[in-house]
Amino acid sequence: MSFFKNIFKKKEVYLPIDFSVFNADMHSHLIPGIDDGSPDMETTISLIKEFKAMGYSKIITTPHIMCDYYKNTPEIILGGLENVREELKKQAIDIELFAAAEYNLDDGLEKLIDTKQILTFGDNYVLFELPFMQEPQNFQEVVFKFQTSGYKPILAHPERYNYWHKNFEKFEEVNAKSVLLQLNLLSLTGHYGPEVKKMGEKLIDANLVDFVGTDCHRIEHLKILKDFSNSKYFNLLTEKGLLNASL
Repeated sequence: MSFFKNIFKKKEVYLPIDFSVFNADMHSHLIPGIDDGSPDMETTISLIKEFKAMGYSKIITTPHIMCDYYKNTPEIILGGLENVREELKKQAIDIELFAAAEYNLDDGLEKLIDTKQILTFGDNYVLFELPFMQEPQNFQEVVFKFQTSGYKPILAHPERYNYWHKNFEKFEEVNAKSVLLQLNLLSLTGHYGPEVKKMGEKLIDANLVDFVGTDCHRIEHLKILKDFSNSKYFNLLTEKGLLNASL
């Protein structure tokens, strides 16, 4: 009898979420021509228009800073921000736009912390990412340096670090040390593969997600998010009391 019940079990149906519930997106790559995100102003404006259409009222864009690849500085990023703001004003596009950075935990990051060359947002938050191949040996030291320097670190897309997938306690340990966790919404669509999707869902179930971000680099990313807006885990996120709404 249970066999037939399983066959005819009603599939759960979810409505598309309203992205305005998140208020602010705090992870994207929209400054033209300075990293692997938007290549030019025209693309940037198109992306921002799409964010607005989706319901976002604020964007905190976060270009890459990597000491050996994307050698961006606060001056470069904030100069690019002002250029985009001027274009938004010309086109009468009403949306709040700010900029910080996504810092790679590489050989140059500790020096940036020591010299106070860190772009923050919100409550002195700083977004940083790890290498994808292996956990850096100085991970704990850098987190401690962030915190003792007055910054509140947010780890970008932890679900994408495959070297932690078989050690879920690592996510709990990191979060317990006051490192906030930011999930990529794209992870829940399978964009980075089934294992990353599974880990993203597990983090949500364990209430370990503090922020969500689009990590938008191109218009296709936003189209994917809209296509998956009626998924179970997108709906669950709207009930989790995320910190995006406080930005």
